[in-house]
Amino acid sequence: MDRGAPRAATPSVDFGDISHSSGEIARAFSIVAEGIADVAARELLLDRAMGPKRKKKSSEKLRRGRRPSEGLAFVARDLSGAIVGTVRLWDITLGENGPAALLLGPLAVEATSKNAGIGSALMQHAIAEAARLGHGAILLVGDAPYYGRFGFSADRTGSLAMPGPYERHRLLALELKEGALNGVKGTIRAAGRKIKGRALGFAA
Repeated sequence: MDRGAPRAATPSVDFGDISHSSGEIARAFSIVAEGIADVAARELLLDRAMGPKRKKKSSEKLRRGRRPSEGLAFVARDLSGAIVGTVRLWDITLGENGPAALLLGPLAVEATSKNAGIGSALMQHAIAEAARLGHGAILLVGDAPYYGRFGFSADRTGSLAMPGPYERHRLLALELKEGALNGVKGTIRAAGRKIKGRALGFAA
């Protein structure tokens, strides 16, 4: 999906989601760029949502010691300003000397805010911003029934591998530019900016 000339970044996106079960507004929230002041709350959210083993996943090897891709870390806030969702994208290389791409994750939403459309809104915002910034493709490790609604599939990842244990059918990809994944093969490698010193604002 070649979106043409870059547009100016939208500083925030506001939502008032409708609950399909009740027909009532479930929760209003905003999606904004993640800031240094958000890190502690974000980490606690991830601990609650994903548990203590989250840092042992193969995808964590591609994030550890790195900063998120420039302009591609977002949080969702509720009306009180509390963080109720988070998503980041990371720079990767598809195989040795392969093309650049992005790795999405973790995507997490506060349990008390489930079914409010926050996860979907974070995904749509992240994909749109990645396309706007000119990236060619996004990969993730996740459930195809959920991420398939955003265009992700395992159709183009059969010749790629994560740097550690993973379920091959859960390695999914979305092309933002047609042909961005043509001929890709090999082990996915970290390519993002490294964290220097005590840059706790970007703790992976």
